[in-house]
This record gives sequence, structure tokens and C-alpha cells, in this order.
Amino acid sequence: MKKSDNKVEEFIRVDHAGERGAVKIYEGQLLALNTIVKDEDLKKTIQEMKVHEIEHCQFFEKEIKKRNIKPTKFLPLWDLLGVGLGFGSTLLGKKAAMLCTASVEEVIDKHYLDQINQLGSDEKELKKKIIKFREDEIHHKDIAYQKGASKKGLYSIMDRIIKTGSKIAINISEKI
Repeated sequence: MKKSDNKVEEFIRVDHAGERGAVKIYEGQLLALNTIVKDEDLKKTIQEMKVHEIEHCQFFEKEIKKRNIKPTKFLPLWDLLGVGLGFGSTLLGKKAAMLCTASVEEVIDKHYLDQINQLGSDEKELKKKIIKFREDEIHHKDIAYQKGASKKGLYSIMDRIIKTGSKIAINISEKI
């Protein structure tokens, strides 16, 4: 196995975990919005963003199968943490729910850009998909700020916690 093959395998494993995690975060947010928090506008926004994440996740699911890559062993934990993060952030209110999206997407934006810069001409299709997915993620981040995401006051702590957790999950998922 070439070093570049190993790198691509890591990219696909971690991107699969990340996109699935995004779906789980939105599922947690929708769970809160369907049970405790009533905000139809926020619910509609999150449902729309979730559609993109499902598309991304399905692409990486197919790549994992096609290339015979083992998904991260941590998927069950990431699922649980994603739903919990989505649910909990939404219970804190619209600003917190949207900050959750903005914080995660800021990490993913940089993460995808790093991958785009490392992928060679032998992975044109994968690179093209990651470029498109990165554009979707940036769009989600922009929507989150338009809908009230804030890093003022205590929200700055929440931003750092979410970003740190996301980076740790990325580092683990690449390898295990």
C-alpha cells in the first residue's frame, strides 16, 4: 500500500464519521425541536441542512464499501455524542443551536481544505466531491450566523468546547 493510499483511506474514514456525526447532531436538534423546543423556522432550517449531510454521508458510505475501508470503531460513540450535542445545544436556545452548526462547520471547512490540498490527480472524483461538500458546509456556517449564532460571552466557551471535541474526533477517526 502506497503512503497516498493510506492517506486517502484516512480521509474517507474520517469524512464518513464526520458526515454521519453531522447527521446525528441535526437529528438531536430535531428531536429537541419536535419534543421540547417549539421553533418551526429553526426546525425548517435544520431539516434543510440535514438533507446535505445525508447526501455527504451516503457518498462516503459508498466509498467505504467500494474501497473496502473499515469505518472508525468509534461510530457508536460519535452517534451518541452527536445526538447529545444537537439535543443539548438546542435546549440552550436558537443562538446555541446555530453556534453548534457554525463551530462544527468552521472546523470542517479547514479540515476539507487540508484534504483538497493533499489529494492528487489520481483522486479527481473524490477531490471534486470534497470541494462540493466543503461549499455546502460553508453555506451551513453562513446560515448559522444569519440565524443568530454568536460567540459573545459564554458562547465563546461553547465554541471552543465544540471545536476541540470536533478536532479530537477527527484525529481519532483518521486512525482507529
